[in-house]
Amino acid sequence: MMGKAALFEAIALKNRGLLATEPEKQAILVAIANLEDVNPTPRPLETPDLLNGTWRLLYTTSKALLNLDRLPLYKLGQIYQCIRVETNSVYNLAEFYGLPYLEGLVSVGAKFEPVSDRRVNVKFERSIIGLQRLIGYDYPDNFIQQIEAGNKFTAIDFPIKSSEQQGWLDITYIDSNLRIGRGNEGSVFVLTKS
Repeated sequence: MMGKAALFEAIALKNRGLLATEPEKQAILVAIANLEDVNPTPRPLETPDLLNGTWRLLYTTSKALLNLDRLPLYKLGQIYQCIRVETNSVYNLAEFYGLPYLEGLVSVGAKFEPVSDRRVNVKFERSIIGLQRLIGYDYPDNFIQQIEAGNKFTAIDFPIKSSEQQGWLDITYIDSNLRIGRGNEGSVFVLTKS
């Protein structure tokens, strides 16, 4: 599909948006809008099999996510969004690399509630920040199984007051391996299924 190829070419070597110049960001937004115009799944929340799974972030304009790369001694690794439709749960995971054996992880868990055929409200519930080795992290799916089993971690593990931390996300494009979303703060997210 030409639209997807154009988007993939536009975001190549941009390190999820960290390396994109202003003109490149504008070109990427045009490529995203072109794909959204031909969304093969206009009611994504009616196709839970497409939405469910582990998604890896390819590109974003979210300053909150991109600013994670500024942690001292650490570089931002992969960022995942794991959606579990059966429990209306979403987990955002950011991996960090730097000093040997001190690889880090920041995780935020939330519940989502469909409010239209493409929009979900999101209420953040729990954050876990720690060293990958100490919390037994190796891949998102295993880690989420531990969270959903109620495990406590050797980490900074705290509840988030959902009345204060909430937002929404529109799923503006989804197919078997690509998802585009737009958030309440104006951010755009491009993810691929892992």
